[in-house]
Amino acid sequence: METLLRSDDHAPADGERIASDKPTRAEAEAAVRTLLRWTGDDPAREGLVDTPARVVRAYEEFFQGYDSDPIDILQRTFEETDGYDEMVLLRDVSFESHCEHHMVPIVGKAHIAYLPNKRVVGISKLARVLDIYAKRLQIQEKLTAQIANAVQDVLQPKGVAVLIEAQHQCMTTRGVHKAGVSMVTSRMLGAFRTNASTRREFMAMVGRG
Repeated sequence: METLLRSDDHAPADGERIASDKPTRAEAEAAVRTLLRWTGDDPAREGLVDTPARVVRAYEEFFQGYDSDPIDILQRTFEETDGYDEMVLLRDVSFESHCEHHMVPIVGKAHIAYLPNKRVVGISKLARVLDIYAKRLQIQEKLTAQIANAVQDVLQPKGVAVLIEAQHQCMTTRGVHKAGVSMVTSRMLGAFRTNASTRREFMAMVGRG
């Protein structure tokens, strides 16, 4: 059933769900059975009879990022830093995401850094922000920008740097079939964009100097 927005309602933000638009679990499982039939197989055979339920449970895990707000995760910060103002870097953080064009996995690692401006955040929060955005349908360029922009908007640091290296199964298992190829994207804000030495320090620390 189509949901109409009143004049005082806001349009859903990118990645935001409208609860009334979400199909039921039964509808989702029926959709999986349709796809199984489309492949030419029989969803009623023994090996596939429980597949629709398994796929729906897997999708709940794959796309749980839609149910969390990365901004909320970053809100709790600490100011007792004794004047620490050097780079904070979380390196080699693994993640799994899914390509929004083919819904196949993107697997890689991210490096997230910022230059504090009086406030710091628990390092686990940076990893959680990565996971929230990664657990949505994505393209790598957008994922990179979303992480950097969220850290910049909430912490207001002197600079933010995010670098992501990942393999895309939409390229390795279909289409051009090029295995072993990694895509690298980066987003530099503040001092990481304007100060060449700061940017070089970051790249060296993540093994790309």
